[in-house]
Amino acid sequence: MKVRAPKNRTIDLTDEDRDRFSPGLISLNGDRSTADILNKTICQDVFGALRHLPQTFVDLLIVDPPYNLTKDFNGKRFKQCDRATYADWLDRWIAQLIPLLKPSASAYFCADWATSTAMYPVLEKYFLIKNRITWEREKGRGAQANWKNASEDIWFCTVSEHYTFNVDAVKLKRQVMAPYRNSTGQPKDWDDSGSEHYRLTHPSNLWTDITVPFWSMSENTDHPTQKPEKLVAKLILASSKPNDVVFDPFLGSGTTSVVAKKLGRRYVGIEQDVDYCCLAEKRLALVNLDPSIQGYADGVFWERNTLAAQRHRPKKTIPTEA
Repeated sequence: MKVRAPKNRTIDLTDEDRDRFSPGLISLNGDRSTADILNKTICQDVFGALRHLPQTFVDLLIVDPPYNLTKDFNGKRFKQCDRATYADWLDRWIAQLIPLLKPSASAYFCADWATSTAMYPVLEKYFLIKNRITWEREKGRGAQANWKNASEDIWFCTVSEHYTFNVDAVKLKRQVMAPYRNSTGQPKDWDDSGSEHYRLTHPSNLWTDITVPFWSMSENTDHPTQKPEKLVAKLILASSKPNDVVFDPFLGSGTTSVVAKKLGRRYVGIEQDVDYCCLAEKRLALVNLDPSIQGYADGVFWERNTLAAQRHRPKKTIPTEA
């Protein structure tokens, strides 16, 4: 285990964690029912697992696949390839996802700028593409001969025209810098109940309120491409209902399952690396102690750095079993 600085809140995986959580992982060597896989982490290659999953069990699909970049995932190396080869790889597993989705299901696919161009034609074959969300990721170094890559995309897709979208659940609470009042002196589209003034704004496809997990955040792990809980919470709240099934076939360190549990949804995740699977299970256990999501409180998403109560939460530990 790495030696951390005193204020580093990154979630570590110990040998004791591996012993505790690995027995709860499952792998599929035959067809399974929905009951067999609900609220489980499937430790298996995605191609080996997908063919054994039940049909039409998914209400919401969230996918964060390896981008077309050479990257090491805990010793498993994904190698950059030409655009056609990458698009063919996308097509092979996306085609296998379609039978798993309910007719009313929605799907979100994460991508960087280069991956997006290869992904769009594949998604267009299988889905109705509703929008492209672009979110600002403030981490990363500058480039000397190019623009700094500071954004990523999320493609919003549906199986049909009948789908869930809860607009009121994903409004953003922003601070009002120039509060206007109407002719009677009442606040115009903002709240003056406190010392600072805020208003709820409708969600757009440009997100600038996301903080990428880093060492001082209690959700942070050593996974190289971990998505923020706040980002995933927006997708889940917008496009599912309580008790719906949220599925992530590239689970990584478990963010989708963790946020689904925090928000009262059921979940299924596939991840081929045992350590990442155990890390996901550890994070799921921690939900029982702290179900909060940084940047989300009182039923609304807060603009970055505006909610002091979200900061400096004590680090939680998992109680030992009796």
